[in-house]
Amino acid sequence: MGGVLDFLRTLFSKKQAQDASSAEALRIAFKGRYHAFKLLLNANNRALDVMTEIEKALQGTWPFGMSFVRSRCTRVSTDVFQIVKNMNDLTPGKYDALFGKFKEIQIKINPFVRPKNLSREGPLVIPFHEVDKSMADQVGSKLANLGEISRQLQVNVPRGFAVTAAAYEHFMQSNSLQEEIDSRIQAADVGELDQLYALSASIQQLIIGSPVPDELGMAIMEQFQVLEKEEGRKITVAMRSSALGEDLPGTSFAGQYRSELNVSGEHLLQAYKEIVASKYSLTAMSYRLNRGIRDEDVAMCVGCLRMVNAVSGGVMYSRNPVNIRDDAVLINAIWGLPKSIVDGSSTPDMFLVSRGSPMVIRQKQIALKDQKFVCYPDEGVCRLDMTGEESEKPSLTDEQALALARLAVAVEDHYRTPQDMEWAVAEDGSVVLLQCRPLQQVDKGQEEERGEGETAAGSVLLKGGVTASPGVASGPVYVVRKDVDSLQFPKGAVLVAEQALPRWATLLNRAAAVVTERGSITGHLANVAREFTVPGLFGVKNATNVLKKGRTVTVDAEGRRVYEGRVDELLKREGVPRNLMEGSPVYEALEGASEFIIPLTLLDPDAPTFRVEKCQSFHDITRFCHEKSVHEMFQFGKEHRFPERSSKQLLCDIPMQWWVLNLDDGFSEEEEGKFVRLENIVSIPMLAIWEGITAKPWAGPPPVDGKGLMSVMFEATRNRALVPGLRSNYGDRNYFMISKNYCSLNSRLGFHFSTIETLVSERASENYVSFQFKGGAADFERRYKRVVFIKEILDEYEFRTTIRKDNLIARIEDQDMEYMKGRLKMLGFLTIHTRQLDMIMSNPASMNRYWNEITADILELFQDHKQAAEKQDEV
Repeated sequence: MGGVLDFLRTLFSKKQAQDASSAEALRIAFKGRYHAFKLLLNANNRALDVMTEIEKALQGTWPFGMSFVRSRCTRVSTDVFQIVKNMNDLTPGKYDALFGKFKEIQIKINPFVRPKNLSREGPLVIPFHEVDKSMADQVGSKLANLGEISRQLQVNVPRGFAVTAAAYEHFMQSNSLQEEIDSRIQAADVGELDQLYALSASIQQLIIGSPVPDELGMAIMEQFQVLEKEEGRKITVAMRSSALGEDLPGTSFAGQYRSELNVSGEHLLQAYKEIVASKYSLTAMSYRLNRGIRDEDVAMCVGCLRMVNAVSGGVMYSRNPVNIRDDAVLINAIWGLPKSIVDGSSTPDMFLVSRGSPMVIRQKQIALKDQKFVCYPDEGVCRLDMTGEESEKPSLTDEQALALARLAVAVEDHYRTPQDMEWAVAEDGSVVLLQCRPLQQVDKGQEEERGEGETAAGSVLLKGGVTASPGVASGPVYVVRKDVDSLQFPKGAVLVAEQALPRWATLLNRAAAVVTERGSITGHLANVAREFTVPGLFGVKNATNVLKKGRTVTVDAEGRRVYEGRVDELLKREGVPRNLMEGSPVYEALEGASEFIIPLTLLDPDAPTFRVEKCQSFHDITRFCHEKSVHEMFQFGKEHRFPERSSKQLLCDIPMQWWVLNLDDGFSEEEEGKFVRLENIVSIPMLAIWEGITAKPWAGPPPVDGKGLMSVMFEATRNRALVPGLRSNYGDRNYFMISKNYCSLNSRLGFHFSTIETLVSERASENYVSFQFKGGAADFERRYKRVVFIKEILDEYEFRTTIRKDNLIARIEDQDMEYMKGRLKMLGFLTIHTRQLDMIMSNPASMNRYWNEITADILELFQDHKQAAEKQDEV
């Protein structure tokens, strides 16, 4: 008998040792899974954040460039790959097909984000008499237009040659400039003006400091010598930018690039480099960013044209740019070179010529012209002050104005679209066309036109000037006098300046309106203001003295008035600003890539289509992996017969089922059996949520009116299960998955589905709370109003919130432990006390009553939490 007992004792002890060893092995395996699970959740949250960023960018409320597109697509790709990797670490070999699906989707995204390999072949220089409109890809649209007009209409244009896109590519490649520039752009935050300013300066210095390749230098100098031989004398040239994409309809790049006037052969190559460098001027980079134009699409061609020493010059529009129904020709003219008109530093003479046979000068305004620009005899230009009779005399005769108007109509007829032209009157009296491009017109609609005679309620501070860009806007005044002022320019301010200089175009994406003392409708800043639909009023005397910094004003550009304060009567007439990014290459790149990133097609995890091979986007992969990872974590204890790590029912006084799965160290000690006591739980985030859940007893469902009841009954006929779109087998009960610092709550209370995922520790940089709320028994409109109701509460407590249909997503991160515990307590409270509120969301009185009750209770919760935290600190 003793031998049998000894045998049984030995057998039993071996069994205990084997069980202990097996349990320890399972604990180690579980910790490995839990580690992979946490990494997966972190990568999932990061991926969803990037997707939200992409969605916001596509709304067009702020500008972005290709660096944003590439960085966000790369970031989301990296995060989704980490999700796939951690999913396979969690369940080795079970979901290997995810790697193939990830690669398949990535291949579809790549064409939208990879830089285009634009091989630009052809000659380095082309004589201007060979240029026509078919060469826009070689010489840029500006020079192609000018060559076309010269050949087809026999219009007088300067002789010269074009330095081509192939030359630009040769210059950039020979100095390995593009790789360095791309690297600098990628590393900078181009959304911050000070960083963009520093980036612009560094890139321009890089280009100007690089040598012109010998082959290119020789080609330029040879053509210059041919030009001198044709002229039969020493000459100087005007070197003008003609970048690819410049002067196309809707993207004029007006005043963004550099021109060098009266350049001698000795400085030809240096001037070429400076114009190439101007591709990266602050105004040009800001313009491309705001218009969604890719850096790689812009090659800088340069026109070298014989310099015209103008007696007078200016700009003319074949039609009115701010009134699409006015077909009169508008001519601005000034003595000397037209430089001071296009850069907005002078107020010019204005001639308005009616079409017809014969043409008639309908209106003429002769300005007091106090300066003019002329050519130095050898090189360069100088500004001369003007006094006496010349400053008051018209810079054009009536005959010259009519001749220019006929030229404008002829060019418009050729292109079949309104034109913007720069011209000069040479010393021999001939008219020379220097540039032409499509005219950007604004159609405000017949009902919105306002004349100078119309007034609005409000005190008029200033009146007069010219409408450079139509519209009405209000904001605080900000006066800019020098470049450094632009760095502090606040978003939504009214830009006020003495001169309408092109460099102020950098601020137009942030400005509500622009008012200047000098400048005209034909200047570069006016062009860009119309493109950006920013109201502009130019030539307003004494504006910088009357309009003080910080003073709120309303600018009515069409009424040519500036009012004190905000005039709602005028502002309500304005429409919604258009999305300048939409339709641009950058926007289309992000939009194309997002088609394989954002859409979510895997909605129901119980559906037969919820499979790896059905994933069509990165969002589908994240949804699939999140659902399956939760499934695997819950199944681990059951599959491995691991009772001490299985989920246990929480013993509590609340008449609901709450189940807890201890992932690692969420219990102070392990408990036998199927239940766990609250005092045995040490999970910091779970206890904070539970405080909110139990803070105040639920008063039961709100009284439902007849409409609310009918809404529920109708929904029941459509969906008998009344199950939200994101179904899960774990929605029938309320499950906590916990460790000491981690908690995931999947809660199904009636027809309402919510999840809270959170990590709370002493390291604020790791802390996050993610909350989702969806569902309800009422119709969609009431469910939507309920998530808006909750969103507004969460917004008050600094959550970042997003609503997608009737699904609310909220997030907060990087805060200290006490801050996060307070927010979790509030979410626990809302999880209990907002259920069934969708029933009363069509009753404003009931909504208001529940709003007051819930917000008051939450405020009390936070006061209690603060007092408890202070006591804890004292201890």
